[in-house]
Amino acid sequence: MSARPEILFPLFAELTALPGIGDKTAQHFGQIGITRPRDLLLHLPVGTIDRRRRPTIRGLLLPTTATVEVEIGAHRKPPGRSGAYRVNVRDAETDFQLVFFHAKAAYLERLLPVGERRLISGKVELFDGVAQMPHPDHVLLPDEAGEMPEFEPVYPLTHGITQRVMAKAADAALDRAPDLAEWIDPGQMLATHWPGWRDALIAAHAPSADIAPNDPARERLAYDELFAHQLTLALARRSIRRGKGRVTQGDGGLRDRVLAALDFAPTGAQSRAIAEIATDMAKGERMSRLLQGDVGSGKTLVALLALLIAVEAGGQGVFMAPTEILARQHLDSLLPLAEAAGVRIEVLTGRDKGSERRARLARLAAGEIDILIGTHAVFQADVHFADLRLAVIDEQHRFGVRQRLELGQKGQAPDMLVMTATPIPRSLALATHGDMDISVLDEKPSGRKPVTTALVSLGRIDEVIAHLRRAVAEGRQAYWVCPLVEESETLDLTAAEDRFKALRALFGEGVVGLVHGQMPSAEKDAAMAEFVAGRSQVLVATTVIEVGVNVPNATIMVIERAEIFGLSQLHQLRGRVGRGAAQSTCLMLYQAPLGEAAERRLALLRETEDGFRIAEVDLEMRGAGDVIGVAQSGLPRFRVADLDRHGALMAVAQSDARTLLSNDPELKSPRGQAARVLLWLMGQDEAIRLISVG
Repeated sequence: MSARPEILFPLFAELTALPGIGDKTAQHFGQIGITRPRDLLLHLPVGTIDRRRRPTIRGLLLPTTATVEVEIGAHRKPPGRSGAYRVNVRDAETDFQLVFFHAKAAYLERLLPVGERRLISGKVELFDGVAQMPHPDHVLLPDEAGEMPEFEPVYPLTHGITQRVMAKAADAALDRAPDLAEWIDPGQMLATHWPGWRDALIAAHAPSADIAPNDPARERLAYDELFAHQLTLALARRSIRRGKGRVTQGDGGLRDRVLAALDFAPTGAQSRAIAEIATDMAKGERMSRLLQGDVGSGKTLVALLALLIAVEAGGQGVFMAPTEILARQHLDSLLPLAEAAGVRIEVLTGRDKGSERRARLARLAAGEIDILIGTHAVFQADVHFADLRLAVIDEQHRFGVRQRLELGQKGQAPDMLVMTATPIPRSLALATHGDMDISVLDEKPSGRKPVTTALVSLGRIDEVIAHLRRAVAEGRQAYWVCPLVEESETLDLTAAEDRFKALRALFGEGVVGLVHGQMPSAEKDAAMAEFVAGRSQVLVATTVIEVGVNVPNATIMVIERAEIFGLSQLHQLRGRVGRGAAQSTCLMLYQAPLGEAAERRLALLRETEDGFRIAEVDLEMRGAGDVIGVAQSGLPRFRVADLDRHGALMAVAQSDARTLLSNDPELKSPRGQAARVLLWLMGQDEAIRLISVG
């Protein structure tokens, strides 16, 4: 089935095919991503209005929404052209008024004829001691009461779309929803008591009093989305692995030499990760693994040992870093270990030009370089390896999926190891990296001292500068991170440029350096090199130093206006210190008074250095998209599923998707066919193509 199934055609028609939706309304719907009836089905209410009937408004705590049957009394027109048009009404126990502004008398006299009874619903409030209902939401004949639900769904709206238009459109889309064959495992359906797909939609669009995320109808629809997503990732993973991998097995000789050269033993987590990687590389299918490690957990050593497996097997490895600074830093830290093992290691960045670059590329193509450390420069067409076996990608969110694929074409189906220093909650890791296996480094190497974290009000900045002065006098180094590059007229935040000038005036020329993202690369690298070499002692920077920079002599991290940074960003910045033997300090400068959320963030950082705990709280506070940054994460935009609330379902969906594909690789069984329909329904056309070419 490589074309959209006919049963879904009504759901993929134009919106204008629905009654009451013209071109203009369809355009308004498009602003919130609703372009087909299918999108309306997955655009669920976010709340309800209680429209249950009551005999009277007497005794209600106002303002509140009420639905009562009333007898219509006298109409009072406004005295002038402006003013309110009032209609007296009486329910079973008391009188009140209906109020209309800019009203047409003839219309209201037809809508509310004196002496007749009507069912009205709307917000009742007190005005000058008199109860009134301005512009009722509903006015119905008593025998039409059944048209109003007891709980009216409240939908997210956009300009030009009212609740009534949205509800009517959703009803019309529901009328087109067919009964579909079940793609969920029967055992799962039994255990969860979930309704069928169509029944779940009907129930979700007609919620009762409270909308709970664990409501069976919503949970089922969330699972459908997550299952379709994980099925797509599982197909992508299979497609990568089908691209025949190579058995890469080393004898351990080079790794033993490196381990002997270390003055510490690897942690249990590092040893476990290396064993998982070695097992993957020894298989005949391509490895696709994510190595997730907290700040300072020792990912670089794991990467080197993995690369050595490739070299032991007679091949080459490449280690990709997102910036030139990090590439050269990896070279500096790995070179002594590589030399101890007798391994040839070189670096290739955008700075390499001319004959030197040509000579390096020739050595690479001839197999005279065992491990290449590089930046995006490695993706260029003239970069050829003799036998690339393993590609390690550091900080994967800086590299797109397409670049990962390009790297894969540089060798004969090389294995892939992707690393991230940002701990990601499990549900998000599965959403963004569900096509990969995951190794976690959740231990710190012994001997790393915890960083002392203190919250300091900006009013005490002089004390911070005095503390800095003492540290500099003792030969130690410090980072001072600012949130902006240049002074902003709209935001009251100290800029890096200004803080640099102020500190340079206090400490003297040459002591203070400056690094920010808007500087030319060469200047930035030069300033970093000065700091790494210890020639400058205070580095004023923006968040460009967030990831990877390693200066063991730096023992102080000052973060100015810490309250405006995100949790994981603060955690990453703090991780730049505490890398040597000396006790390190992180001073979070904040502007009082702190808001509740900012206070919670800073207090959490003061009490823990556990990046995984910090990441879970970050997810809880900010939501999935903000935690990873949707633009670079590849985080799917789910319509029903909410990873903060449905995170546990993601693991279930992944396991179910992988099991289904393993039992029915071509999705030909009745359940497999139903799963294909689900993929079309969720717009996963790419997944369908992966099965078709399967």
